[in-house]
Amino acid sequence: MGHITRDEAVALLKKYNKDPFHIQHALTVEAVLKWFAGELGYGDEAEYWGIVGLLHDIDFELYPQEHCIKAPELLREGGVCEDIIRSVVSHGYGIAVGCGATIDLAPEHEMEKVLFAVDELTGLIWAAALMRPSKSTKDMELKSLKKKYKTRSFAAGCSREIIERGANQLGWELDKLLSMTLEAMAATEDIVKQQME
Repeated sequence: MGHITRDEAVALLKKYNKDPFHIQHALTVEAVLKWFAGELGYGDEAEYWGIVGLLHDIDFELYPQEHCIKAPELLREGGVCEDIIRSVVSHGYGIAVGCGATIDLAPEHEMEKVLFAVDELTGLIWAAALMRPSKSTKDMELKSLKKKYKTRSFAAGCSREIIERGANQLGWELDKLLSMTLEAMAATEDIVKQQME
């Protein structure tokens, strides 16, 4: 299919994203998607799932008002194939962006549905981890995460509605999505940390 390599994807990400917060989010979503690929029987596609995760917010830092609208242009310039571009755009499905447009490309492949579901959730889980003495997801329990999740004022920028829509698109109970994403983040936290150093 002529996909770009991971190194090329990282270089492209860093061309448009300088904020460590955004880079860490991209690396986290990459690691979580690769973990899910293994868990859901797509192990041989893990690298591909990861590249989509790395690039999903490529336009967010410079063009927040055109999120998921500017991405195809930036990705095409970087030599990214159309199936990755489709997946990146679909994670904004149903979301009205600042310029007034609504993204109408629905997630279809299981990887696109996982990306849609975990994008906001990884942010919420990481915010919860930073409140812990350990500053880690590794010792976080599901019930502690659920308590934070139910507190709407906590990490208010992470849309519960989008997370719940994501679980529904996958045909999963919310608890399954929460526990698997927490497990994915705990399993990959050290990898992300090393890459940020």
